[in-house]
Amino acid sequence: MSRRTVVVTGASGGIGRACARAFAARGDAVALLARGEDGLQAAAADVRDAGAQALPVQVDMADQEQVFAAVDKIEAELGPIDVWVNVAFTSVFAPFRDIKPAEFARVTEVNYLGYVYATMAVLPRMRERDSGTVVHVGSALAYRGIPLQSAYCGSKHAIQGFHESLRCELLHEGSNVNVTMVQMPAVNTPQFSWVLSRLPRHAQPVPPIYQPEVAADAVVYAADHPRRREYWVGSSTVWTLVANAIAPGLLDRYLAKSGYAAQQTDDANNPHRPANLWKPADKASDFGAHGEFDRRSHSRDPQLWASRHHAVLAGAGALMAVAAVAGVRKALRR
Repeated sequence: MSRRTVVVTGASGGIGRACARAFAARGDAVALLARGEDGLQAAAADVRDAGAQALPVQVDMADQEQVFAAVDKIEAELGPIDVWVNVAFTSVFAPFRDIKPAEFARVTEVNYLGYVYATMAVLPRMRERDSGTVVHVGSALAYRGIPLQSAYCGSKHAIQGFHESLRCELLHEGSNVNVTMVQMPAVNTPQFSWVLSRLPRHAQPVPPIYQPEVAADAVVYAADHPRRREYWVGSSTVWTLVANAIAPGLLDRYLAKSGYAAQQTDDANNPHRPANLWKPADKASDFGAHGEFDRRSHSRDPQLWASRHHAVLAGAGALMAVAAVAGVRKALRR
């Protein structure tokens, strides 16, 4: 595949950082968007170490003027944008009653409107060229809300609706611009070290936990195969979405009982930790792609293969059904 120009938002840490590395390993030029200077420069160094061209751009994704200016800068220096990956997010871990209106608004502006502004800025250029791909990094929580993350879940639900509406419009136009979404499981990212938390104990992802490279692999594949409306990563994502479709009320009660403990470790919360809601936590230090849960995180995901090969699985299922029917008919003839 020829060199592409790829943009990754939230590229200084976590999934965004792993995505930047993965695209760079393929030889793509990567524009990295984030707020924190140290994290951003370290991520750019990762891209250059892989032998690819890097363009770090300091941007607050909630600021539409900064986002539009970033698109101008990227296309002027790297050329037409082929792939845009929306990843940047922030959150507040707290019961809804303990979240301030300004905090809820900030999460919504970064997580949801950041995706909207970015897509709004790059899409006209892609439509004019009739080529390009936008990948939205979503979550199982785009379908299923959980306690203690009302702001985050609300923003992910909003992204899901925005994605579906935009995709319908592009299909109506017969456009060759594609938009796809990758629904993620719990991932071992630095967010649990820098999220604004009012929980009594240290925040953690709900197990099973996956490494950010698993997520990045899915994003790169989605960018290469963007005609699918979405991809599901992690068996936990599948079971969550299936359970929510079949018995959402029962899942409400299960999460009410288990969701608080599942999102906290045994360690007390440190209220003096950096929080990235208003200011970047990696302004003067690099957190990298991984969080604190390496020992408990999975580096492989069989569900990712299944998500990529629906046709193979459907064919295998059809063959099994035919074989089962044939077996029943044979038994009835005896």
